[in-house]
Amino acid sequence: MTNKMPPAVRDHAWQIAHHEMGHYVVARALGFATGGVTLTVTMDLRHQGGASINLARSISSMETMKEYLEARMMVLLAGAMAQTLPSKPSATKRVDKLKATTILKGEQGAEQDYAKIRELQHLLRNIVYPDTDPALSELITAELKAMTDRVWGRTQKIIEDQAETIAELAAALVDGMVIVEQWGRAADTYEVVFTGPMLERLRAVQAIPS
Repeated sequence: MTNKMPPAVRDHAWQIAHHEMGHYVVARALGFATGGVTLTVTMDLRHQGGASINLARSISSMETMKEYLEARMMVLLAGAMAQTLPSKPSATKRVDKLKATTILKGEQGAEQDYAKIRELQHLLRNIVYPDTDPALSELITAELKAMTDRVWGRTQKIIEDQAETIAELAAALVDGMVIVEQWGRAADTYEVVFTGPMLERLRAVQAIPS
């Protein structure tokens, strides 16, 4: 059905598919169990998307807690980063940091990811620096920035290393979109659901390194 989608709808679906597959691929690379991925885009470019990620994980030590929080932040960052990967096959697959930051702080759904990241940043910093003096705001800000830069760098490396896989999975997602039948009014919504088992059968998914 993709070839019947209006170009603007297809382009928007392509971006959001990359966003969701960014979450999915980084989650798998970091050892999280994953489920399905869904995407809905309307003719007026509203959208809903989701990648099912199982956040349950055994945490038996403070060190494991730190690793978990950092990994969770990386998964949240991954969507906006993947959304900025260039669409041209010949282009170098690099994350556009400015654009990714704009997406995270924007009003297209990713701001929910950003709000979670901010909470987790402070929680992780509080654990790493347990003797914090709340009055030392400049020091706290510097510690948060250093932590954010580290997590960003690790996430960006995975996204760029796995850019071809993300693009392949995003293209498959968009190619699977069909228009939804709607009783009593014109159909204006394209959607697709890739279940967990469907994704597990794809060679691109099986090849994601952990």
